[in-house]
Amino acid sequence: MTGPRTTQTVFARLSREHELSDKDRAIMRAFEQLLDGRPEITDGSVNVVNIAAEAGVSRASYYRSPVASAVKEILTAPDAKRPEVDELKAEVTRLRKELREFRLQKAEEVRDLKATVTVYANQIQVLALRNAELEVDAVALRGQIAQATGGSVRPLRKPSAP
Repeated sequence: MTGPRTTQTVFARLSREHELSDKDRAIMRAFEQLLDGRPEITDGSVNVVNIAAEAGVSRASYYRSPVASAVKEILTAPDAKRPEVDELKAEVTRLRKELREFRLQKAEEVRDLKATVTVYANQIQVLALRNAELEVDAVALRGQIAQATGGSVRPLRKPSAP
């Protein structure tokens, strides 16, 4: 094969080389319908199950038909026309993968933030306990000063309430 072949070219060659049955022609029509984005029965994806369903034949009949190899040849061409349904499904698959990666990234960020919050909460608790100890020490020292001076020493500012 020296270059991309259109559906018509491949099917015309197939018609010249083989005596095609009504089933073969139905398969060709079904394939062309799917390529044109005009499915009547299926979701529009170009695959064996849908081609056979659109043609009204079994998958076994599809595989026995010389049209099957022609369809494969058409679809493996580098510039094969793909129906919009297949392009959209490929886009949906790509977007789902992107969404999965995004969710994993966000879950990791949430885990990191929760760990940071836990560290901060522990530090706040340690500081609150230390502050309470210092308040107790301050009250005790004020009491010692008051006893030692007999009440003649007065604080420069009023102690804050614990």
